[in-house]
Amino acid sequence: MFEFFKGFGVTFSTMFKKVVTEEYPENFPPAAPRYHGRHQLNRHPDGLEKCVGCELCAWACPADAIYVEGGDNTDEERYSPGERYGAVYQINYLRCIGCGLCIEACPTRSLTMTNFYEMADDDRQNLIYTKEQLMAPLLPGMEQPPHPMRLGDSELDYYVQGPSLEKVDVTAVAAEAGR
Repeated sequence: MFEFFKGFGVTFSTMFKKVVTEEYPENFPPAAPRYHGRHQLNRHPDGLEKCVGCELCAWACPADAIYVEGGDNTDEERYSPGERYGAVYQINYLRCIGCGLCIEACPTRSLTMTNFYEMADDDRQNLIYTKEQLMAPLLPGMEQPPHPMRLGDSELDYYVQGPSLEKVDVTAVAAEAGR
């Protein structure tokens, strides 16, 4: 007879407690710092793209969610410091499992993952992100590609001496190159 009251003990104990409600759309809680969310294609300090169109990220993806087509840089149109750049870059978030293997495969540290997690949509076509949607925004002092290299004469100046170049004032280098 008392088993009946014992069984509903949990129900009755929580029945009169205040309901916890998440105010999700209004209060946008930040994700954990190491959360793997939306991908981002990074830029060099002068605005050139770090992606060289090597397609290693697409080969490393176990879900086959990345499509890359490399293009050749010319002296008139330069998008990256190397000989090639990612002309077409797409990530299909309907297939992406967020494993991060593409990040590890990238030799130039062009592809990273942000901790932005709001990617739900009711249209399947909107979940295929293109290069324009994935590119990092231009910061002050950066120039929209295509443009000539501003931080050195070859790609070795960008990739071998990369960490030291980030400390250089980009506007001073651009002004000096414009003389």
